[in-house]
Amino acid sequence: MEARIARLESDVAHVRSDVAEIKTDVRALRERMDTRIDRLESKIDSLETKLDSKFLWLLSLQLGVAAGMLGAMARGFGWI
Repeated sequence: MEARIARLESDVAHVRSDVAEIKTDVRALRERMDTRIDRLESKIDSLETKLDSKFLWLLSLQLGVAAGMLGAMARGFGWI
């Protein structure tokens, strides 16, 4: 009976050491993921800034084209 208990205690000690290693690995993975998520968020923010400036440029271009088209139509129909 004591041999069985000694074996169980040995197995539990191995399980504890394995769990400790797994915890260490999970912490390292969590830190790496946090770093990568932070880098991804910064890239998304910079991309958002670039897209905002391009969107404003496109919107002003479209408004200019629309104003030119309306001016040409008004002149063609004799409104001005």
